[in-house]
Amino acid sequence: MNHSNCKKKLIGAEILCIGSELLLGNIINTNGHWLAQELAYIGIPHFRQCIIGDNHLRLKEAILESSRRSKFLITTGGLGPTVDDLTTETIASAFGSKLIESQEVLSDIKSKIQNKQDESLNSITKQAKVPHDAEIIPNKYGTAPGIIWSPIPGFTILTFPGVPSELKQMWTDSAAPWFKNNVQEKTLIVSKTLRFAGISESNLAENLGDLLNSQNPTVAPYASLGEVKIRITAKAKNKQEVNELINPIENKIKNKMGNKLYGTENETLQSVILKMLSERDEKLAVAESCTGGGISAEITSIPGSSVCFLGGIVAYNNQIKHDLLNVPEEILLKHGAVSAEVVELMAKGIEDKFKSDWSIAISGIAGPSGGTKEKEVGIVQFCISGPFGMRTWHESFGSHRSRKDIQKLSVLKALDQLRLFLLSDS
Repeated sequence: MNHSNCKKKLIGAEILCIGSELLLGNIINTNGHWLAQELAYIGIPHFRQCIIGDNHLRLKEAILESSRRSKFLITTGGLGPTVDDLTTETIASAFGSKLIESQEVLSDIKSKIQNKQDESLNSITKQAKVPHDAEIIPNKYGTAPGIIWSPIPGFTILTFPGVPSELKQMWTDSAAPWFKNNVQEKTLIVSKTLRFAGISESNLAENLGDLLNSQNPTVAPYASLGEVKIRITAKAKNKQEVNELINPIENKIKNKMGNKLYGTENETLQSVILKMLSERDEKLAVAESCTGGGISAEITSIPGSSVCFLGGIVAYNNQIKHDLLNVPEEILLKHGAVSAEVVELMAKGIEDKFKSDWSIAISGIAGPSGGTKEKEVGIVQFCISGPFGMRTWHESFGSHRSRKDIQKLSVLKALDQLRLFLLSDS
């Protein structure tokens, strides 16, 4: 067996995000997520991600470990002018290389800070120091340049600032073209996301059966509160081949799951509902109690929602239910605010007041207090009223859940049931 072939590294990349603020949770690491997507788009396999604090020894160790595993290391952060910005000097130290002062970089930085009084000469010089044979990645928006450097055969480091806007500009203008021009063995990696409501992750997985064992494309479920996503990921040489792998699997899932599938990619329940209402030229209004305006907030998060959404009333107090939504006091006293009788009258009241085609009404006990033996925390009453009738039901989300979770689940359930009601009336 050829020894050199045994040691040959796969063409793949690692991402190393540098900064103690990331480890402490002071800043969310959006750069790693964005870079992973970009690598997949240009067909570079992505092996792992790591976060390292501003520590010279640990950073050096991580860099050397990566050099033994992968062909490419992409770093973000640690390129600034302060003493804790260690990336460039640590990379050079890891491979026994000296830094030189780049006159090109120095001139660029001086031109950007000539009107700033808080920049010292030392900080300018620090950011201008790079390995002598490194290729500079220009930074249009900031003072910290990146580098593309191959310190040993078969291993290349690309460095970027931690500021997302600077990273994205430098990647788009310099790094992505570099990969396309210098890496021949590429595989296009594309993912398609399908979104489901009204079904648990386990039930969805049971319905999909052997599809989850597929190798190319892979099919993986991801659950979050109130919805489940399926991500189909395929690898191929070009976009046409990727689509030929993804499309049959996507169609099988759609056929199996029917109306449980509500959208794809970045679609949301509210965006799907607004599209349906717009196509029907119909209007929606909402009357909310326990969700405190949550349904309205989700709907109005979509640009252009005013075309279909008229507005809502947060009738949290019973007197408001009576005064603004015309719910009789005797009904409130007899059945309580969390009852089918009350939400039906709330739905009718908001429909009459706003002259809407559709209405949603909701009232419940979000907790942590307020529950009784008859009506526990987590009980929520819903009503949807439309041109062809009214649908009233209740859900028990469980007293073990937090107030925030009960409210979120209530919003999602109301939106999903409106979607299904609209589909049934189509």
